Amino acid sequence: MRKVNIRNLNQAAFPALQVRYCDTFLCRLRGLTFRRSLSADEGLLLVQSRESRLDAAIHMLFMGMDIAVIWLDGQKRVVDIRLARRWRLFYMPQAPASFVLELSPAWLGNFAIGDQIRFEETKAG
Repeated sequence: MRKVNIRNLNQAAFPALQVRYCDTFLCRLRGLTFRRSLSADEGLLLVQSRESRLDAAIHMLFMGMDIAVIWLDGQKRVVDIRLARRWRLFYMPQAPASFVLELSPAWLGNFAIGDQIRFEETKAG
């Protein structure tokens, strides 16, 4: 399972966050579905094949928890942020996105629209 570190370059105090890198259809389809909880140090980065509002949309069906959703464009800038509530049908970003970052709601305050994000490969251990 591939993981990446997420860094918010606009927030000096932002701690490194390690998330699972999800770039296959099946991984994106499953996402966090059927999970009952998500610890503060877990997350998922859904990687889309192109920048789009529709392709970056998510559903919250069969979700046992609310999550923070941060959408990033192809340049890894935050284009939208939402608290996604469980069992809601559809969430779509306000602007085209290439990446969807799904995290614990506790992370919402660490992102703002326009923030520049960097992905760093983790060392295999």
